[in-house]
Amino acid sequence: MNEQPRIILVSNRLPVTVQFKGQEMILGQSGGGLATGLKGVRSRRGSLWIGWPGELPSGSQVRAELEHELSKQSLHPVYLNRAEQKGFYEDYSNAAVWPVFHDLVDQLPLQIAGWDMYRQVNEKFADAVAATHHDGDVIWVNDYHLLLAPQMLRQLLPKARIGFFLHIPFPATEIFRVLPQRAQLLEGLLGADLIGFHTQVFADSFLAATRDILGERVTSSSVRLRGRTVRVGAFPMGIDSETWENRARSTPVAKQVLSMMQDAGKRKIVVGIDRLDYTKGLPRRIAAIEALLQRDPSIAEKVRFIQVTFPSRERIESYAGLRRQLNEMVGRINSSYGSPRSQPIHLVMRNFGEDEVSALYSAADIMTVTPLRDGMNLVCKEFIASRIHDDGALVLSEFAGAAAQLPEAVMVNPYDTEGMADAMLQAIEMPPAEQRQRMRVLRQTVMQTDVHYWTQTFLGALGIEA
Repeated sequence: MNEQPRIILVSNRLPVTVQFKGQEMILGQSGGGLATGLKGVRSRRGSLWIGWPGELPSGSQVRAELEHELSKQSLHPVYLNRAEQKGFYEDYSNAAVWPVFHDLVDQLPLQIAGWDMYRQVNEKFADAVAATHHDGDVIWVNDYHLLLAPQMLRQLLPKARIGFFLHIPFPATEIFRVLPQRAQLLEGLLGADLIGFHTQVFADSFLAATRDILGERVTSSSVRLRGRTVRVGAFPMGIDSETWENRARSTPVAKQVLSMMQDAGKRKIVVGIDRLDYTKGLPRRIAAIEALLQRDPSIAEKVRFIQVTFPSRERIESYAGLRRQLNEMVGRINSSYGSPRSQPIHLVMRNFGEDEVSALYSAADIMTVTPLRDGMNLVCKEFIASRIHDDGALVLSEFAGAAAQLPEAVMVNPYDTEGMADAMLQAIEMPPAEQRQRMRVLRQTVMQTDVHYWTQTFLGALGIEA
């Protein structure tokens, strides 16, 4: 029997967090969507994961100890100094690529910086992969930090099988053209044999940009290069649905749910759970809640709005500004519509554990997921998997990648404040029978197209069994 090929997974970050308590090094598991998504691939077959381990204390002894611990988990570090982190991650990946790919070009800085460092760090990742690659290994590169890596790997390893998956949207050609390095980014991606996106819309946008900017020949599912064909497709990412369902059934979560519901009394609970990011449409969501309260101030006594916001990229000024804006908006609304008994909006800005998040999903009557643009958005799928009684309602932005899979949600245009208020009210007043009818279909979709289905379909398209 032939051995299954080893998979080399490549991403900006390793799926672990490194912490120090005094001299003791502690490796914790990352809770990110990619780490969770690829857990099954790593457990069922041989793999090596290459990525940045995070900032470390200086010293060769620290690195030696870290590499020893990482090797036990088949992890390989790529070290970045502070200048590399700033140029590659902050200045180019997140200040340039991120806003353009999310159609938010107004968030671009006046001076797009970091390109040279972005290219150098992509080379560093490609070199690390090439140094560990064996004949027959399959390389799977992930996300917008490493758009140049596939072509660099193709030059270093001409015969290697290379897949790339983009976890964020790909914009229309007219928007993508804004980036000065647009041609180099497309050429970088075309080093792969297979390029995957969450939706067909994103795949089509990539094909159109490749045709219009590079002049390459494209079909509905491929790019025809000189001597090579690069396949392009949609592979909607799922979640570990069974784990979220089981967590919702657990005793610790059930206790938290009971406590939340007792605290809310007869009020319905509307929950939002988002990373602090301008793409998530948080100020517009808060404005829609304010519009509801302006229409009917008594809603403040009937509904409890809980907005949980996880800290993110706090070194970037636009994110710090967003935090201030949200605090000011919520403070003003609570001052206007609150009472000695309660405040209508509870804004919580900290990281939550998985049990706490699960309890919020289970206690909520309505979940609001209203990004301005999102590659997929796994929060809405986690909420659906957690609705073990087939109840509750989901208010979902039509501009989230997940919208293509979940049409039974209450769809909203997040730029339409009054329309979003209408959708929230529709969800709040939705009869239980309609909730169950919608949620049963949503749950069927989320349970069937889970993260294991995603990895199987992507790797299958790359020519190997997951």
